[in-house]
Amino acid sequence: MRFTLPSGPPVTFKARLHDARTATAIGRWLGLAMAVCFATGVLSHYLQHPPGWLADSLPSRPSWGYRLTQGLHVASGIAAIPLLLGKLWAVYPRLFAWPPVRSVLHALERISVAVLVAAGLFELFTGLLNTFQWYPWPFSFVPVHYAVAWLLLGSLLLHVAVQWPKIRDHFTLRSPGTLALPEADGPDRRQLLLGVTAAVGAVTLTTVGQSVTALGPLELFGPRSPAHGAQGLPVNRTAAAARVSAASLADWRLTVAGPRPYTLTLDELRAMPQYEVTLPIACVEGWSKSARWTGVRVRDLLERAGGGSGARARVVSLEAAGAYRVMEMGRLYAQDPLTLLALRLNGEVLSLDHGYPARIIAPNRPGVLQTKWVGRLEVA
Repeated sequence: MRFTLPSGPPVTFKARLHDARTATAIGRWLGLAMAVCFATGVLSHYLQHPPGWLADSLPSRPSWGYRLTQGLHVASGIAAIPLLLGKLWAVYPRLFAWPPVRSVLHALERISVAVLVAAGLFELFTGLLNTFQWYPWPFSFVPVHYAVAWLLLGSLLLHVAVQWPKIRDHFTLRSPGTLALPEADGPDRRQLLLGVTAAVGAVTLTTVGQSVTALGPLELFGPRSPAHGAQGLPVNRTAAAARVSAASLADWRLTVAGPRPYTLTLDELRAMPQYEVTLPIACVEGWSKSARWTGVRVRDLLERAGGGSGARARVVSLEAAGAYRVMEMGRLYAQDPLTLLALRLNGEVLSLDHGYPARIIAPNRPGVLQTKWVGRLEVA
């Protein structure tokens, strides 16, 4: 018995707005959101995991730089979710195009679209769960999320290249492809696009307050409120999670290793010149908040240990384990006068959850690299 394909598609769609103009109009904003999300995400990755050749070139200014870029990363990622869903709604009837494969080239195009959709959904929804610090999967989030971002970029560029003639013909209201569409569909299309715009605005305004202080009162669905936390600042990793206790710190001393190594007690650190700076904690999950920090300049500690003006630093935490237990600090960060080994937060002695007895605070730096419970500082 010979199998033959049906003469027509198994499903037909009568809605008129599943067209190239709708897909292009939403796709323009989706492409912009993904471009911002990708660029700021790559920047964040290299700030957290700089290759050796780049470590000394990463800038420590502006002090609020990472707060801005990571806030944009999370905000654009969240905004892209309704845009992606709207785009998929506009094009999903093409999944049922008939015949399903017309040529080898057509098969490759459909495979590339499948990769694009899968990578987009993966990036946006795993990124969203990351803002809640919920990881219901067996793989390490950071390297996989970073790798799939490049896969998404490649498949997106390929898709744009293949579809460019259609995109060009429907890019504006005056484009020839748009003018060829039924004029009666215009009002319905505008209402659809207005609905997608409203959804983007709603999810953005009700979550971006975790990054933009002025919009804090509108933050209804943000996973973390910067307004709540010990000493006026949220805590991501508690002392209990890091297995650091007050008892284990009873005989604490800071070890500074270098050509002239030395150790300091907490009282000796407090006797050194103290500086106060106002810097934000900006976490990869998107929340950020500025605070007043008081402590000793890291460059003064390195200089006393024999580190020159170009010295880098390696910081070791007392936490039992963790991906960021040992932190490398490039020259520009280590020598910046705003980079402190902080002893006080907002005028109070650091709480245990905020890194007592001493923690790092540096400008333009991801929160995971603002090492808490510092036990050792090395000239590198």
